[in-house]
Amino acid sequence: MTTARDVMHAGAKCIDEDESLYKAAQMMRDLEVGSLPICGRDNRLHGIITDRDIVLRCCAEGRDPAEVKAGELAQGKPYWVDAGSDVSKVLTMMEQHQIRRVPVIADHKLVGMISESDLARHLTDEQLAHFVESVYAAS
Repeated sequence: MTTARDVMHAGAKCIDEDESLYKAAQMMRDLEVGSLPICGRDNRLHGIITDRDIVLRCCAEGRDPAEVKAGELAQGKPYWVDAGSDVSKVLTMMEQHQIRRVPVIADHKLVGMISESDLARHLTDEQLAHFVESVYAAS
């Protein structure tokens, strides 16, 4: 059995919900990632912010990324997986909800992220093709 922990990118960092999008962009640059989990004062996952979110939901709307807080872009209930979850269950959840990256949680703490590039390194060609077709299919 391959688990979420086996395929995740360890060492994911959260952006605090009260930090600016400017800070989020700097973190993404420094960590060489395109998304960050948003964590609240309660140390719980509140959402995920992507570089695309910053561009479309802040910059393109004429808002100042130094003034907009990460928490303002956290919408809906965030999806996550337990570190011990079987990869097939992780894939099913990602496909059903058409999400491209998912935080991995162990003992109520963020321990990593699973992105498309992580999946590409660990799935068979057939599994990866099915994932891509499912996630990118027109809704």
